[in-house]
Order: sequence, then C-alpha cells, then structure tokens
Amino acid sequence: MSKYFYPQDRKDALIVDDRYNGGGNVSTMIIERLRRILTIATITRNAERVGTKPDAVMTGPMVLLQNELSASDGDLFPYQFKTLGLGKLIGKRSWGGVIGIRGSLPLLDGGYLLKPEFANFGADGKWVLEGVGQEPDIVVDNDPYREYMGIDDQLTRAIEEINKDMKTDTKPKIPNVPPYPIKK
Repeated sequence: MSKYFYPQDRKDALIVDDRYNGGGNVSTMIIERLRRILTIATITRNAERVGTKPDAVMTGPMVLLQNELSASDGDLFPYQFKTLGLGKLIGKRSWGGVIGIRGSLPLLDGGYLLKPEFANFGADGKWVLEGVGQEPDIVVDNDPYREYMGIDDQLTRAIEEINKDMKTDTKPKIPNVPPYPIKK
C-alpha cells in the first residue's frame, strides 16, 4: 500500500478503489494516512519540494469506490472512510461480512475449521456492518456487459463527482515557500 500511496500525495484529488477487496487487516493503516491534515509546511536547504507535517498529506478531495464483493476489512474500510467524513462512497453496498477469523483447527481428514473471533462495533457502541454492509452515498451498478467492454460506470461517476468536489474544496493546500526573512 505505501509504495502506491506516497506517489499520489501531491495530486489534486484522489479516487480510492476498494472494490473486490476480500479483506485483511490494513484498513486502519490506510485510513490513518488518508485522514492526515496539513499543519506545517517545511523547506530544506537546497530543496525544491516543500515538505509537510505530518508527512504525505492528501490536501484534495477524495471519493471511494466500493462494491458488493468487498468483505471483511473491505467493508470496514468504507465504514471508516464515511464515518470520518473523508469523502463520498460510490458503487454498491458492500457484502457485510466483518466477523474476523484467526488460525485454523486441523481436522483428521486434512481439512480445517475456521471459527469466528472478532466482532466490530462503532464508537457509538452499536454493532456495525455484519449482515448489512456499508451503503454507498451514490449507488452505481456496473453492468457486466459494459464492464466487459471496458466501460466502468462506477469509475466514470467517481470522476464526475471528484471534478465537482475539486471546484468547491476548501482544504488548505500546500503553500509555496514565503520570502525568507531578513534579520538584523
């Protein structure tokens, strides 16, 4: 994730694609990076690029693509994205399978048994997502034939939305280096 994220940090906007995300455990790490807010700009002697604190701040608007085949951490990611107000969710409702598993119990015939271990509830103390999934803000279904023909209606809508958002975005941008002070 990191090697793909950092080259994007100076883009004007970001479309995050969470479709077909089968899960894992990295959503909190990605959310931590996406929610960074510019507080300080820095310049190093002889450098051309202005730095930021925190590092790698995304200062433009964001939208997230999701679909019905995103599950587990692929469900938790859009939930966090929406709850934190990072941007709009576009696509289809996620799968709703967020009870986590750990390890396996081996069976004599060579098979294995996975058992539910982790359940998720929100900061408000209410259970989230399991059996329900995350609803998008804008519902767009990709027609399988059009998708086969290379037409991604969800991505097209995300581009339309991000272009609109870029016109009204009020996040502080990374400033240019001001004139250096003259001290006596």
